Amino acid sequence: MVHLMKLAVGVRDAAHLRELQAARAAAMAPLRHQTRHAPRRVDEIIGGGSIYWVIQGALSVRQRVLEIVPGQWDDGSACAALILDPGLVPVVPRLIKPFQGWRYLAAADAPADLDTARPRQRGAEALPPALRRELESLCLL
Repeated sequence: MVHLMKLAVGVRDAAHLRELQAARAAAMAPLRHQTRHAPRRVDEIIGGGSIYWVIQGALSVRQRVLEIVPGQWDDGSACAALILDPGLVPVVPRLIKPFQGWRYLAAADAPADLDTARPRQRGAEALPPALRRELESLCLL
C-alpha cells in the first residue's frame, strides 16, 4: 500500500477543505480531485491508500482514495480523477516543505490518525490552527 501527499493550496484548515469539497461534490458527484498526471502505482493506492493533505505547511488530514479514473478538465483536455471518500481523518501533524504536484508517501512513513495516536487534549482544537501547529512542533501539545 502507498499513499499520496498533496498541498491544499489556498485552504485555511480542515473545515475549509471540507466546505470546498462539499461544494465540489454537490456540483459533480462523486467527490473527486483532478490531477494532470495519473499515478503509476494505482493498484497500491486503491488497495487502502489515502491522500494526505498538506494544509498551511503541515500534513493535517487524510482521505481514502476509492478509485482513480480518467477524467476531463473544463476545456476538454484529459486528466486523472481521484475519487475520494468524503470523510476527512485528522492525523498527527507534521511540517512539510512546499512541493509541486503530488508525492508518494510510503505506508511506513505516513503519520498516525490523531484519534488513535493520542488522546486529544482538552481545548486544543479551539486554538487557532497556526498556534496549534507551532505548539505541536515544539511538542507542547
